[in-house]
Amino acid sequence: MSRKIFAFVSLLVVFGLVLAACAPIAATEAPAVIETQEPSAPATEAPAAATEAPVATTRTGGWVDEIVFTSVDEVTNAVAQIQADQLDLYAYLADDPDTYAIVKGDPSLAYSLSYGSWDSILFNDAEFNNGKLNPFANPKIREAANWLIDREYVSQEALGGLGGPRYVPILSAFPDYPRYADLVRPIESKYAYNLEKADELISAEMEAMGAVKNADGKWTYKDEPVVIIGLIRSEDEREIIGNYFCDQLEKIGFTCDRQVRTRTELAPIWQQGVVENGEFHFYTAGNYWPNLLRDEGPGFLQNYCPDVAGTTTEAAFTCVDELHTAAQALYTNNFKNMDERRELFKTAFPLSMENSSYLPVVDLISFFPRKADLVVASDLSAGVGGSTLWPYTIRWAGKEGGTVRSANSGILTGPWNPAAGHNWNQEMNLIYATQDLGAFADPYTGLYWPQRLEKATVKVVEGTPITSTLDWVTLETTPEIKVPEDVWVDWNGETQTFVTAGEKFPDGLTAKSVTTVTYPADLWDTVKYHDGSPISMADFVLFMIMQWDTCDPKSPIYDETNIPNCDTFKSHFKGVKIISTDPLVIESYDDTVALDAEVQVGQISGNQPGFSLNWFPTAYTGPVAWHTYAPAFLAESNNELAFSTNKSTALGVDWTNMIAGPSLEILKKYFDQAESESFIPFEPTLGQYITADDVKARYENLGKWYADHNHFWLGTGVYYIDEVNPVEGSVVAKRFEDFPDPSDKWSRFGEPQIAVVDVMGPAEVSQSAEAAFDAYVSFNDAPYSQADIDKVTYLLYDAEGNLVLTGDAAFVAEGQYSAVLGAEELGKLSAGAAKIEFVVSSKRVAIPTFAGFEFAVSP
Repeated sequence: MSRKIFAFVSLLVVFGLVLAACAPIAATEAPAVIETQEPSAPATEAPAAATEAPVATTRTGGWVDEIVFTSVDEVTNAVAQIQADQLDLYAYLADDPDTYAIVKGDPSLAYSLSYGSWDSILFNDAEFNNGKLNPFANPKIREAANWLIDREYVSQEALGGLGGPRYVPILSAFPDYPRYADLVRPIESKYAYNLEKADELISAEMEAMGAVKNADGKWTYKDEPVVIIGLIRSEDEREIIGNYFCDQLEKIGFTCDRQVRTRTELAPIWQQGVVENGEFHFYTAGNYWPNLLRDEGPGFLQNYCPDVAGTTTEAAFTCVDELHTAAQALYTNNFKNMDERRELFKTAFPLSMENSSYLPVVDLISFFPRKADLVVASDLSAGVGGSTLWPYTIRWAGKEGGTVRSANSGILTGPWNPAAGHNWNQEMNLIYATQDLGAFADPYTGLYWPQRLEKATVKVVEGTPITSTLDWVTLETTPEIKVPEDVWVDWNGETQTFVTAGEKFPDGLTAKSVTTVTYPADLWDTVKYHDGSPISMADFVLFMIMQWDTCDPKSPIYDETNIPNCDTFKSHFKGVKIISTDPLVIESYDDTVALDAEVQVGQISGNQPGFSLNWFPTAYTGPVAWHTYAPAFLAESNNELAFSTNKSTALGVDWTNMIAGPSLEILKKYFDQAESESFIPFEPTLGQYITADDVKARYENLGKWYADHNHFWLGTGVYYIDEVNPVEGSVVAKRFEDFPDPSDKWSRFGEPQIAVVDVMGPAEVSQSAEAAFDAYVSFNDAPYSQADIDKVTYLLYDAEGNLVLTGDAAFVAEGQYSAVLGAEELGKLSAGAAKIEFVVSSKRVAIPTFAGFEFAVSP
């Protein structure tokens, strides 16, 4: 038997086993060995090529001189353009199986794969104000919609094998899935496709809401048909998913109005619209994680509760108290140990299914095609387009300089601003080229490496569940952490000054963690914005102010719609203190503690505006600079623009866009005012870090920048935005020559070591005997080192697909792990078919590998 298997197949096994675990096992004789055949080119070929070591260089910043971004809606067209030498890279999540086959078969092309995206049905939960019935305002109907969808059929029909069913708000390819497989499997079984059950439950609820089926079997309300308006994306597999969902709704008596349109046509409706107006009932949503997440606990709050809403649809979410409590605890990591965390997941999983504001449908395996001689880093979660490392690594093999022509499925689809801008993959792909970070996520493990940072220390209260892997972070424990009185814990929007711990908590304050970050001594001399302005302490402090200011009713830019975000932030964050400015050393106190110390330091939170405990001035949606923030601050203070989509909708003004559109004229007006007045935002505080010469130089630099480039977008990243052409649909980025780091700094990543697993065991076992099943774990045909294995577990299923037993496999030899089952364990199985499934978690990559083996059970 050949034990060779490729990574792509290993990940597909995950999806296949999810299905198998949810269905009865066929009562057929099991083979002695299960072997997965390799149907195509290895999935890790592209990532391996992407990190091929370049020749030694003295170049700094970006490897290429220029990147031209354009929009191509369909991956089929993009691949044709790459083959015709009209394009070099398609940086958007592509899932079309036919095009994937073309890419694999063309030696002039290469590709990368990612596993961190998924498609869902996003429901409009609101009660309508137009007298019409919204069935999906009823959570029982949203829950019943789960039984309406045959996820296995959809994954095959829409994805052709590039993905699989999704039931819960965690990815089957990420660490939390194998960690809680015994909790997830019963849910997948419970909510397996059952059209009759869905019809019965939905009918009962519709009748209770006053709806009636007419003689034609169609639902009516107040003698009018109940018409479900579906916003269906037209550019990808979501068109198939949306049409399928409408087909299923029509089978049980609904009328469906299928609004099949592009993102730019649909976004204003579900992102910024007044949801109570009843313009839609569901949207075919696509989501992805921007880096490989080692902790997906925050997904419950993001998917089912309004606390961290980024759209008007999500702001209308409601969730029961029990779900809200568990979701908040998982969002802020408010648990004492991993056992408590498990209990929170155990609570949240079933309650999220009963809520189903986001109804998960499929997990995706996406590919990113490019020319074979184009090298670029790819994240196992977000691929090329969503990787923060792509701008630092993209290059032509064997040479420096040149131009890269990159496309994704839409650019300039939404406003750019760092406070609460558009966060779609299409925009963030470009924004990442312009920003720098305190730390970068490892594209294979999700741990963070220092970029601008020099070192960090994380100190936690004894017993806190956290580990440290990389030597740039020091992890310490202590019995108690008291917050010093001079730490900044809040903000006064009226006086524009920080509130200290001593002022707000005179009786004292404690925290679960304190994170101390240290920047290099040359930070202020080496890091510059694209207009030539050196980064300063004021930029860091502004980023701190941004966390609180919009939540204070006395602030000139108070944003009522951001209160849930702020409440979540304040519930766990216990303050920040600048220890030193030369070198820069910052302490942060927090009750949220990540499972990994490196993540604690490096991760940028997804709540508006997003923050990181290293405080490097890059928010969730882009870089922060006080002099570009100032005109936008003045514009919002005068109700002419708004940073957030929710506030812009409420005020009826434009969503602040620093890169293009009608915002620019307003921003230019307030830039002129700011320059003439030497305006400093939040001057009582920021004024302590800005001199008169600083003000003059910053505004002079920005004025010249705007005159040359006609936008206000500045960062400190490897590329700057040179041209923005909204009519032509293109953006041109050029290498930032003052970027301080050598071009080859991030060229060190090798091939992701995704484990390959084969299972061997007896074809038939007796209930009263003993049987051994062995998992053989390898990579590139060599045994996977035990030192690099985190855990090997097994799950045992009966003939009906029910999980009856879990356990840890025993180490036998390098690359071999065994599950020995005796009469007590095998006696739990009825006569007939059964299955054992091994789950291998590696320390080298955060993506687990699943492998299963079927066997027969005799009395």
